[in-house]
Formats: sequence, C-alpha cells, structure tokens
Amino acid sequence: MPLVRIELNEGRPPAEIRAIADAIHDAIVAQYRIPPRDRFQIVAERPAGSIIAEDAGLGFERSDGVVMIQIFTQRGRTVEAKQSLFAEIAQRLEGVGVGGEDVFIGYVENGPEDWSFGFGRSQYLTGELAVPSAAGA
Repeated sequence: MPLVRIELNEGRPPAEIRAIADAIHDAIVAQYRIPPRDRFQIVAERPAGSIIAEDAGLGFERSDGVVMIQIFTQRGRTVEAKQSLFAEIAQRLEGVGVGGEDVFIGYVENGPEDWSFGFGRSQYLTGELAVPSAAGA
C-alpha cells in the first residue's frame, strides 16, 4: 500500500500526467503484487524553476520533463525488489515519453503503526486491515 507523490513541472496535458501516474502505479502493482485499487497518489505540478534536480555528479543532464517520485511504503522488501521496482518504473515511464535521465525516485520505509486510512485510527494496529506482507516482493 504505497503512498506515491509525483512532482513535475507545469505544462503537460492532463492525459500525459495521467499516463505518468498510471505507469508508476502499474509498475508497483506488477512488482509488489498489490491490488490494483490499492492506489494512493498525489500528483503536483510545480511552476517552472521550482524543481531543482541535478545529476548528483553522474554526468548527465535532466530536462524540464523531470519527474520526481517519492514512494512511502512499509518496510520489509529486499534490495533486489526495490531495484526491480525502480527499473520497471523507469521502463514504463520511458513508454510514455519520460527519459531515464528524468526519473528521480526517493523511497521511504515505515511500519504499520505509521498509517491511518481515516477516522483517526491506525487500521493496521486495530485489526481493521491486515498488515501487508512483503513476502515475494
């Protein structure tokens, strides 16, 4: 049950923004085997110049088409699972016109005690929701 924040520069048509969000979600569904309706995304367009994303010394240039992705999810997945997810996100985004140099992903892990789906309760702790398993992912 990841929560995904997607930040991009203003100017893309709504259909392209939706394609980017769908590509990211489809990669997560495929790699982590979550239910397709287990979808929580925040998409935010930013004014030109408000996203600064350099190359961290890797020797490439990003374009104005950069897509900043933050994935908040429960801990427990292997390094290999995370690397596979990153690769699949990049591959699927390339399919909708976002080059690999323009894909930036930050991955944040937490536990079941860190989530509330409404009503001020931590449903994983109250038993209203089963804690997702990272097995196989």
